[in-house]
Amino acid sequence: MTAQFLSTEALVETLADASFDRPPALVSNAHVTGLGVARALDAHGVPVIALDRAGDDGAASDADASAEVRHDGLAPPSDAVDFAGAVTYPLDDLDGFRDDVEAVVDAAGTEAVAFGCMDEWALAYAEADPDGVRLPFSGVDTIDDVLNKSELYATCDALGVPYPETYRLAETADAATREPDATVEQAADALGFPLVVKPELKRDFEEAFGTNVMAVADRDELEDVVTAAAAAGIAVMAQKRVDIATGRDHSLASYVPPSGTDDALAVVGNAAVRYPRQFGTSCLVETADEPAIEDRALAVLDDAGYHGISEAEFVYDADRDEFLLLDVNTRPWKWISMPVAAGANLPMAAYAAVTDAGYESTGVEPMRWVYLRDYLSLLAGDDAFWDRLAPADWRRLVSGAFEREGDLTTGVYRPSDPGPAAKLLETAFVDREYYCSC
Repeated sequence: MTAQFLSTEALVETLADASFDRPPALVSNAHVTGLGVARALDAHGVPVIALDRAGDDGAASDADASAEVRHDGLAPPSDAVDFAGAVTYPLDDLDGFRDDVEAVVDAAGTEAVAFGCMDEWALAYAEADPDGVRLPFSGVDTIDDVLNKSELYATCDALGVPYPETYRLAETADAATREPDATVEQAADALGFPLVVKPELKRDFEEAFGTNVMAVADRDELEDVVTAAAAAGIAVMAQKRVDIATGRDHSLASYVPPSGTDDALAVVGNAAVRYPRQFGTSCLVETADEPAIEDRALAVLDDAGYHGISEAEFVYDADRDEFLLLDVNTRPWKWISMPVAAGANLPMAAYAAVTDAGYESTGVEPMRWVYLRDYLSLLAGDDAFWDRLAPADWRRLVSGAFEREGDLTTGVYRPSDPGPAAKLLETAFVDREYYCSC
């Protein structure tokens, strides 16, 4: 394990003295999702180098070469992480990111396998294409086609996959990849309010607005958002706000190998509890038997020609009485350790596909995943919420027996690997912002 998060130069110096018997995994970012990926790979003896941006007290490039730099993420204290350090944040400087990763790989003396655990990191590895780095997922053109909402929904139209009623807006057509469907006025008349504004590609929208989706309450708000998007050169669309059935969100967690979707390793997960409850992030996810979701998600991935790890997100529309595809994330996500614990180690399957390692799932069993920080906050702060865990579950959690028996796993807390949970408690009470919860 490593308890240190090093500057780029210090990490390179440390790796120069290390030796590897197989390609290490480069896991970015080094937070909750990266922790899940690191643990999944470490279970099969894969060495892990966690890479992330430094904390706010200094950039990676100007930190003292011999010094540890501040980083509030949870992966570096884990026993599953062998080395950890800072690299240039790709959204700040993609060329600098490439140079840093290539320096890390060169110092390690062996090729490495990249796992981008947030959109910006996955896209950065694909776009920068650093020498010596193997990508266990499709190239950037295919990823862009999947992430582009206009392309995704056009694919849904062609395949008959339901999705929320959506209109590409004429006011931002100059930045769009497909022809518009309606003006702002026409979309507002068709959808009513409140409605949702989404970008074709969320990276620029997130940078401009600080979020990847905006709910608007009336025409004035809609016109303001669309005008701002047009000024920034960002294509957006108006989408019906779905009357979501709380607790019925489902996702297909999958790894599709280069051979195609017929050989996919997949698990359907139900986000049974979110925090906050309606529109928050998942804090209790359970395996589910929903063949239609698996079929629809794999059909979309097959049509796009995508291979790699992904999460296809569906919501249940009570008015239409069916599941609607919202999004496809071409990367690992927060509850990646649920399919791993269920018997589908998606990170290891991806690693094996680009190395000499072997991996084969022995079958998928029922499993639940809980992120205790959010789940306990919900129990403490929402009087209407009833605990979904049984007394036996809590006993196994407290004793640590859940790691050896039962059908429950966790996002961070594991007594056999206490560093991340200890750091989560530490960072929860410091006076600075924890920049990423995933």
